[in-house]
Amino acid sequence: MTDSYVRVRGAREHNLRTVDVDIPRDALVAFTGVSGSGKSSLAFGTLYAEAQRRYFESVAPYARRLIHQVGAPKVEEVSGLPPAVALEQRRSAPSARSSVGTVTTLSNSLRMLFSRAGDYPEGATRLDSDAFSPNTAAGACPECHGLGRVHRVTEDSLVPDPSLTIREGAVAAWPGAWQGKNLRDILATLGHDIDRPWRELPAAERDWILFTDEQPVVTVEPVREAGRIQRPYKGQYMSARRYVLHTFADSKSETLRTRVRGFMITEPCPVCAGRRLRPEALAVTFAGHDIADLAARPLAALAALLAPTARRDDDGVAATLARDLVARIEVLTELGLGYLAMDRPAPSLSAGELQRLRLATQLRSGLFGVVYVLDEPSAGLHPADTESLLAVLGRLKEAGNSLFVVEHDMDVVRSADWLVDVGPRAGEHGGRILHSGPVAGLADAAESATRRFLFDPAPPPERAPRTPTGTLALRGVTLHNLRGLDADFPLGVFTAVTGVSGSGKSTLVTRVLADAVRDHLGTAEEPPGPQDDGAAEDAADDRARIASAEGLSAVDRLVRVDQKPIGRTPRSNLATYTGLFDAVRKVFAATDASRARGYTAGRFSFNVAAGRCETCQGEGFVAVELLFLPGTYAPCTACHGARYNPETLEITYRDRTVADVLAMTVDAAAEFLADVPAAARSLRTLREVGLGYLRLGQPATELSGGEAQRIKLATELQRTRRGHTLYLLDEPTTGLHPADTEVLLRQLHGLVDAGHTVVVVEHDMGVVAGADHVIDLGPGGGADGGRIVAAGTPRQVAAAPGSRTAPYLARAGARPAG
Repeated sequence: MTDSYVRVRGAREHNLRTVDVDIPRDALVAFTGVSGSGKSSLAFGTLYAEAQRRYFESVAPYARRLIHQVGAPKVEEVSGLPPAVALEQRRSAPSARSSVGTVTTLSNSLRMLFSRAGDYPEGATRLDSDAFSPNTAAGACPECHGLGRVHRVTEDSLVPDPSLTIREGAVAAWPGAWQGKNLRDILATLGHDIDRPWRELPAAERDWILFTDEQPVVTVEPVREAGRIQRPYKGQYMSARRYVLHTFADSKSETLRTRVRGFMITEPCPVCAGRRLRPEALAVTFAGHDIADLAARPLAALAALLAPTARRDDDGVAATLARDLVARIEVLTELGLGYLAMDRPAPSLSAGELQRLRLATQLRSGLFGVVYVLDEPSAGLHPADTESLLAVLGRLKEAGNSLFVVEHDMDVVRSADWLVDVGPRAGEHGGRILHSGPVAGLADAAESATRRFLFDPAPPPERAPRTPTGTLALRGVTLHNLRGLDADFPLGVFTAVTGVSGSGKSTLVTRVLADAVRDHLGTAEEPPGPQDDGAAEDAADDRARIASAEGLSAVDRLVRVDQKPIGRTPRSNLATYTGLFDAVRKVFAATDASRARGYTAGRFSFNVAAGRCETCQGEGFVAVELLFLPGTYAPCTACHGARYNPETLEITYRDRTVADVLAMTVDAAAEFLADVPAAARSLRTLREVGLGYLRLGQPATELSGGEAQRIKLATELQRTRRGHTLYLLDEPTTGLHPADTEVLLRQLHGLVDAGHTVVVVEHDMGVVAGADHVIDLGPGGGADGGRIVAAGTPRQVAAAPGSRTAPYLARAGARPAG
């Protein structure tokens, strides 16, 4: 290509306003702008989507049907665009079988090493590499199917209170309501005494009730009740164990799965001792270790063990595979991931860790002349690790590639060759290119929200740290790399927990502290909004061990505000999640026209058959399958995207239909519904967290993680708070522009001023410098971490000798005293 630029003309994806922009190739290009300004729409929605579309056009039509294709972007022309590879933050829902080894493909090389160069027992048959994988029938332990853990039930887990009778609910694991009564009636029909305390029943009888695999069918004669006619029916018995295990394995309801999980005991598989493989595979060794031992070692330690083999001066199988493994692990170590083990489950990784694993894989791929589109590669990185990231990105560029990086970390932006700033604000107030050129040129962009943070970042305001109202003390904490840790969390203040990646921050806050408070309260944590689309997750198998805990009685509520989606389907949106839509529907139901027709609030829900358009089932659009072209969505031909049937849309409030209100932005709706108290309160808090640009009916699937987090925070802020609440946030500034971070911090500090406690895991040193208390973990990651290196005010931690956070905290404005 003689032209060294990618030239975009007429980009209209999402909120982009017919954008024209020229971007150089073979350069590190940073895309900046406030959250929702349109930078991701340009980098991912336009440039990457167009590169993918062109690639798919070269694929045979039949093969295209088998590939998930991104839709064609709304753009007039893109020229000079090479093939593209996207590395997004969005997690692809990895399963429990996905691990660091499978994500990086390191496990393939390690299995091949054992298959071809392992030391076999005398007389043993050589095994194929599949026999060393817990994810294949050839390698998986037959007892646990390669998971390493088994779920079982015991009498104690199924019957927590043996003083109760069966009629009183002694078998707590059984379902409630009619199904539970049915099982009790069947037992009575079979001749069991359901009015005798459980502990007084014969052991053989208790064992049969709980564990039998028999499923006898009997005729049940219900006890007659006044005013109810109940006829005999055929009932089939199911033991408590059978019910629990079948529900956990087969139920589609996350609520039911979570409930029965509480009656199960999870423990290492008794056959493979948690090592996941068949005995034949575990009998093969390399350098005196079996494959499970090597997979469980931190990657840095694994590379050290393989180094002698890799340094051999021959081209044998062992040396060749060892060299490949060591070279690939070196890249991961350089990215600060040497503390991870190959068998670490992918679901336990942060989005930033997953993205860096993929980045390391790409660095070893040797591709040339492609565009890497990265979504905040610095997310989840301590400032000390960000320097290593920049070195790796520089190597990718030197190999002849282009890097288009959506980024909020100003240190990364300053190191870019070219800057594209989008804005000036979010949503319909953004979507324009404010600057495209060398980084220094942004100083002339008067409208840019990025400019003041890039060139003249203001230090945090001088503020005396708040005085704690008490202390929540945890002693002898053991989980993952925390070993006998003692931690004190002051109450009534803003605490930031810092440390390099893998030092144990998230384990301490989101697992140990959250579990301790949740167990004390005796209930699940209180979510900041209605649960949606089965968002509840299975509880983790491993629990923290805490020798003692003090100060828990001062906490009345626990609220975690994370960046998980507020819903997984387009039916979920801002209005339904916050409860705002309930107020809107009541307003329409209260109109004279609605009353005359007998319409209730339910009529104005697009999820209810009475009011929705039946052609699109309330979606507003219909999916169009194009076989070998990307599937697309077209507005519903019946309702034209309104979601409701004509009769419902005949009802208006101030000349607007319910569909018109859903199409309003938060800012517009705040004026339209100013005299509706329930709606005004929700809309006011949404504006306070900087979300005035979002549409009320904007699908949850279109929201970023930062937007989802702020919706949850706004939902919490509008509630009537009672008692002392502990708020836990894991890296709340991920995905947020510094201007948005300021808005978020105002709200969090407002919660502390109202008498509550906020604890955040954070890498943004500006946020940490403005905290009242800092707990710094480290000094390194993995086995080198898990200790509290320093604790105190930001100034005290900035002066701590041994802390890798200290110099960056001092640079951010927390000058050491004296």
